[in-house]
Amino acid sequence: MEKRFVYADNAATTRVSKTALDAAMPFLTESFGNPSSIYSLGQKSAKAVLKARQDTAAALGAERAGEIYFTGGGSEADNWAIKGAAELGAAQGRRHIITTNFEHHAVLNTCAYLQKHGFEVTYLPVDENGFVTAAQVEKALREDTCLVTVMYANNEIGTIQPIADIGSLCRSRGVLFHTDAVQAVGHVDINVREQNIDMLSLSGHKLHAPKGIGALYCKKDIILPSLIHGGSQERGRRAGTENVAGIAALGAAITEAVGSMAENNGRVLRLRERLIDSILEIPQSRLNGSRSNRLAGNINVSFKGVEGESLLLTLDMYGVSASSGSACTSGSLDPSHVLKALGLPDAFAYGSLRLTLGDENTDEEVDYITEILPKIVAKLRSMSPYWDKLCKAEGIYDYVKDMEF
Repeated sequence: MEKRFVYADNAATTRVSKTALDAAMPFLTESFGNPSSIYSLGQKSAKAVLKARQDTAAALGAERAGEIYFTGGGSEADNWAIKGAAELGAAQGRRHIITTNFEHHAVLNTCAYLQKHGFEVTYLPVDENGFVTAAQVEKALREDTCLVTVMYANNEIGTIQPIADIGSLCRSRGVLFHTDAVQAVGHVDINVREQNIDMLSLSGHKLHAPKGIGALYCKKDIILPSLIHGGSQERGRRAGTENVAGIAALGAAITEAVGSMAENNGRVLRLRERLIDSILEIPQSRLNGSRSNRLAGNINVSFKGVEGESLLLTLDMYGVSASSGSACTSGSLDPSHVLKALGLPDAFAYGSLRLTLGDENTDEEVDYITEILPKIVAKLRSMSPYWDKLCKAEGIYDYVKDMEF
């Protein structure tokens, strides 16, 4: 068996595309002017920032370019939106926030911070398929609710939430609605006006732009408090010289992603379904989250009797880059909070694997994963005393012996 290299962790980060790189390079070399400078070299940079702002607004269906604020990434955008909305709410005597129990930690930890500063947070549970409903949000709304924040698509299991329904509800009740759309932008049709989204966070490195650049969409009539003081950049709300190269790359990448979304999703979905079918033939395996209403490239599975870290390390030995959940929580020995929110027992939650396919993955790479993964799972199980007991109890011991390398 020939060892290959297969990158299957696109939810963690993506390769910078040629389109994004070409857009960035001039502002790292000859066009290096500060966009705040009035001479021509600086104004060339300023024009690039404006164009990227316009392109990002168009990709999201925003009304105007001025509703886009560039940030250092998705986590920063989440923090700004949630803390800013909380400050606005507190000024009106409203200190209640609604979110879900399986958000990205950029949201959960920010909410936990606000709880320490006098805010009350309601964490809505998701069902066994990974969904929250507008009815749950409606039931949790109170007179003092200042913000609802629900992620667009989950970063671990890929489930897509009913964002338009939640947005419509919040708009009718006069409550700000924010969505962490880091995993969704460029992969799902988004229109912030039609979906009644007040604030939306995104990150460039999830859609083939470089790391270190993101954006916050903020509806024109919402005046968020400044995030960083000290300069006039981003309309005086986020001081600091702009990352012109990163911003230019983001504008180019998001335009390309949205323009090729339908074609890419169709091809990636076909690969995903074929890979899921193969994986679920492994005994004591399960797909986590809804199979139908999830991101096209997301596969999150669990194997009873397998430890996730051992699975990832063995896959890496055979050239496959994958993860067991969010890259932001790697190194933790605790089971994923997302999988626990679905009600998974520890025996499955500890043995999770996230494969996230992208527009560069091929049929041959899927074939390679389907060839090696059952053998890797079998080998790891053969070394597990827990699995040995389960095999004898359920009569599947022959499977392990037959599938060893």
